[in-house]
Amino acid sequence: MYNTSMYKVISKNNLTLNECPSLDEAMAFAKITGTFVTIKSKDFEVCGIFGVDEVKDPDYNGWISRKKGAQDA
Repeated sequence: MYNTSMYKVISKNNLTLNECPSLDEAMAFAKITGTFVTIKSKDFEVCGIFGVDEVKDPDYNGWISRKKGAQDA
Protein backbone atom coordinates (compact mmCIF):
# COMPACT_ATOMS: atom_id res chain seq x y z
CA MET A 1 0.00 0.00 0.00
CA TYR A 2 2.65 2.54 1.06
CA ASN A 3 6.37 2.45 0.69
CA THR A 4 8.48 4.15 3.34
CA SER A 5 9.00 7.39 1.42
CA MET A 6 5.51 7.88 -0.06
CA TYR A 7 3.05 10.46 1.26
CA LYS A 8 -0.51 10.54 -0.06
CA VAL A 9 -2.54 13.74 -0.03
CA ILE A 10 -6.18 12.70 0.38
CA SER A 11 -9.31 14.86 0.08
CA LYS A 12 -12.27 14.92 2.48
CA ASN A 13 -14.05 12.66 -0.03
CA ASN A 14 -11.26 10.08 0.39
CA LEU A 15 -9.84 10.71 -3.10
CA THR A 16 -6.07 10.58 -3.51
CA LEU A 17 -5.09 13.97 -4.90
CA ASN A 18 -1.35 13.36 -5.13
CA GLU A 19 1.44 11.02 -4.06
CA CYS A 20 4.69 12.70 -3.03
CA PRO A 21 8.14 11.31 -2.25
CA SER A 22 8.66 13.64 0.75
CA LEU A 23 6.58 15.19 3.51
CA ASP A 24 7.76 18.66 2.44
CA GLU A 25 6.39 18.12 -1.07
CA ALA A 26 3.12 16.73 0.27
CA MET A 27 2.69 19.76 2.56
CA ALA A 28 3.49 22.15 -0.31
CA PHE A 29 0.90 20.44 -2.50
CA ALA A 30 -1.66 20.48 0.33
CA LYS A 31 -1.09 24.22 0.77
CA ILE A 32 -1.82 24.80 -2.93
CA THR A 33 -5.16 22.99 -2.67
CA GLY A 34 -6.35 25.37 0.04
CA THR A 35 -8.76 22.72 1.30
CA PHE A 36 -8.95 20.30 4.21
CA VAL A 37 -6.80 17.28 3.37
CA THR A 38 -5.13 14.33 5.05
CA ILE A 39 -1.47 13.54 4.46
CA LYS A 40 -0.94 9.86 5.07
CA SER A 41 2.14 7.66 5.07
CA LYS A 42 2.94 4.18 6.27
CA ASP A 43 3.83 5.50 9.73
CA PHE A 44 1.46 8.40 10.41
CA GLU A 45 -1.21 10.75 9.19
CA VAL A 46 -1.88 14.44 9.70
CA CYS A 47 -4.86 16.46 8.56
CA GLY A 48 -5.94 20.05 8.24
CA ILE A 49 -5.84 23.07 5.98
CA PHE A 50 -2.16 23.61 5.31
CA GLY A 51 -0.65 27.06 4.92
CA VAL A 52 -2.81 28.84 7.48
CA ASP A 53 -0.37 31.37 8.89
CA GLU A 54 -2.53 33.13 11.43
CA VAL A 55 -5.85 33.02 13.17
CA LYS A 56 -8.14 35.84 12.08
CA ASP A 57 -10.31 35.83 15.25
CA PRO A 58 -9.21 38.84 17.36
CA ASP A 59 -10.49 37.13 20.54
CA TYR A 60 -8.42 33.98 19.96
CA ASN A 61 -5.47 33.73 22.32
CA GLY A 62 -4.25 30.20 21.69
CA TRP A 63 -5.84 26.80 22.05
CA ILE A 64 -4.13 25.91 25.30
CA SER A 65 -5.65 28.86 27.15
CA ARG A 66 -9.11 27.54 26.27
CA LYS A 67 -8.51 24.23 28.02
CA LYS A 68 -10.24 23.96 31.37
CA GLY A 69 -8.09 25.42 34.11
CA ALA A 70 -5.37 26.69 31.80
CA GLN A 71 -6.07 30.31 32.80
CA ASP A 72 -5.22 29.39 36.40
CA ALA A 73 -1.81 27.98 35.50
